[in-house]
Amino acid sequence: MSGFRFVDVCSGAGGLALGLEQAGFDPVLLLDSKPVACETLRLNRPAWKVLEMDLLDFVPDEHPETYDVDLLSAGVPRVKSSATVARAETEEELRLLEAAVLLTHSVQPRAMLIENVPGLVDSPEFEDVREFIRKELEHLGYRFLWFVLNAADFAVPQDRKQGVLVALKEQYFDAFHPPAPTVDSHIPVGRALRRSMAARGWSGADAWAAQALSVAPTLVGGSENRGGADLGPSGTKKAWERMGVNGGALADEVPGPECGPAGMIKLTVAQTALLQAFPSEWQFAGKKTARYRQIGHASPPPVGTALGRAIAAALSA
Repeated sequence: MSGFRFVDVCSGAGGLALGLEQAGFDPVLLLDSKPVACETLRLNRPAWKVLEMDLLDFVPDEHPETYDVDLLSAGVPRVKSSATVARAETEEELRLLEAAVLLTHSVQPRAMLIENVPGLVDSPEFEDVREFIRKELEHLGYRFLWFVLNAADFAVPQDRKQGVLVALKEQYFDAFHPPAPTVDSHIPVGRALRRSMAARGWSGADAWAAQALSVAPTLVGGSENRGGADLGPSGTKKAWERMGVNGGALADEVPGPECGPAGMIKLTVAQTALLQAFPSEWQFAGKKTARYRQIGHASPPPVGTALGRAIAAALSA
């Protein structure tokens, strides 16, 4: 299942690209507008061609290696409800989503993959967006499928529902099937983090892990314009509190011998990366808040792997 080539836009910290790499895809170009995200990509994969640029300014003619790739993938910024955020912010996210779709005109990939919020799949609020995408893809000879995956079904210790669009050229579409779950039961936070919690000799690690029996709530990176590194809104923090975690901030290191066996503990940035199922060797550039935002905004690599394998199977049929 090797030899497939892909272009990845809005790459962020590389979660989707890493997952696709593990499914046998080789990137010819990755694009992101954020310097710290590009630094992360180069830090982990020096051989990858990383372009620091706004997607709206990208001209494929200047990068002919992007033509006729097997896959165009995009983890565009998650589109939020216009009722809950500033209208300008939502419009910018929608412009990036539309720009990713419009890239198919020049790139002409055999398949396209976009990952975003579940609401894009069937929410009435995004009906106009889905209609725009339908017209563009059908005009270019693609058939497509919208569906929702939960990362927890793919060995990610987190309840993270993702809206997915997969489009393929007509001759490949009937062979595509959305990926089936890869685990029979979800991985709880305690099991995922027990080893790291004990790494500095904290005597309470086993007891903490034994009661942290749920998957993590959805990690959110938060807005680039405000806030620091915390684990999300008040409801999410209450869910963390039930697992003995203070979701109001992140720690610089895991608990050590000086910590008592009971009480609330804080997660480290590295531990949130484990909850996104990044491999432990994957490094994130920037200061603590910047690292956490990259992680919270990322697509968990195992989901990208499952999607990549499903797409590869269709392209190989």
